[in-house]
Amino acid sequence: MRLAVVAYTGATTARFGDAPAYQLAARALSETGSYPLKTDPYYFRPPGYAAFLTVITLGHPDRVVVAKVANAAMGSLGVLILAAIASRLFARRGTAIGVGIAAALDPSLVMVSSDVQSEPLFLVLLLGAGFLLIASVDRPSTTLSLVAGILTGLAILTRPSALLVAPLLAAPLAVRRWPFRVRTHLAAAGILGVVLSVAPWTIRNAVVYREFVLVSDVGGFNFYLGNSDLMARFYEIHDRKSYDAWSDETFRLLGDRLKELNSAGVTSPGRITRALTRRTLMEAAARPAATIRLLAHKTADWLRPYPNPNFWPPTVVLGIGTLYTILYLLAARGLLLAPRRGATLFALAFLFLSMAAHVLTLVSWRYRVPYWDPVLILYGVFGAGTLLPRWKLST
Repeated sequence: MRLAVVAYTGATTARFGDAPAYQLAARALSETGSYPLKTDPYYFRPPGYAAFLTVITLGHPDRVVVAKVANAAMGSLGVLILAAIASRLFARRGTAIGVGIAAALDPSLVMVSSDVQSEPLFLVLLLGAGFLLIASVDRPSTTLSLVAGILTGLAILTRPSALLVAPLLAAPLAVRRWPFRVRTHLAAAGILGVVLSVAPWTIRNAVVYREFVLVSDVGGFNFYLGNSDLMARFYEIHDRKSYDAWSDETFRLLGDRLKELNSAGVTSPGRITRALTRRTLMEAAARPAATIRLLAHKTADWLRPYPNPNFWPPTVVLGIGTLYTILYLLAARGLLLAPRRGATLFALAFLFLSMAAHVLTLVSWRYRVPYWDPVLILYGVFGAGTLLPRWKLST
């Protein structure tokens, strides 16, 4: 399925807007052995996907077809991991197979696996961490918990928004069936894994920039843009032409802010991030009502079951909207009836934290897919299974 979409959309052409930045970083890594100081006009992206691109293309990131096939393969691997998670959570072969089929056919997961973008790698890292965390709790293993933490750290280095879900690695503390000492070892191993993954890059940033930058400085720009008056105007857009004009204006706005900071002597990534964060918080405090309205808009945008009508034809909006509405309802049923209540609470916390990470910064349909679609599919398929007579008889 994923390879078919790659072939249909053009196997040799990178259409995704962020692809040139990833290719630039991967090219720098392969040619100089160093990560560039900037991957975009205003900031540098996290290194995870660029490093993956360097390895998978053997140092030739312009080999788009190789990158696309690799992403399709990563998307397919994510399907297998999700099915394995379903098998552990629900102990039902039929449910695991159903989850695998649903994930293989999920249009959003298919689309984000068909171009040069970070979502497939991020998805595999996140799902791999989830599977290992479950396995480490089912049969206590600090090794599995440590590797789960390492994969989570690599996910953070791919998409830093994962920082907000990383504390869930401490979830074993709530598993009462094991002694407290065992639970603390599991939680500590998970957190240690994150530190082992992220710390070398943070140290590299400290050496290069002479200041603390945990992963990258893109977060400061996203935080500022995502809470600006300009973002509020985004929710008043109703056609593609207006969106294009808005997009050009956002680019100019970020450029103007960067020039202001540079003229004031603020030029390093860490100082720019802190300055943008302070400005964002001050502007939000000065207009609390507008800030609350914007947060409400962004929350609704994140939860929206249909793709943005400004970019997609009505048939796609209706079809995908219907699919996600059904999936939401089935997932809600699955979450209510799932046998492992601790896992259900974990899933709800994961959904909330991943949404909060983006509502507080920048919301996009694409950002939601690797976080929410796996959970919706897991519990949606289980919820659908509870409606079948055979399932009711077996319980």
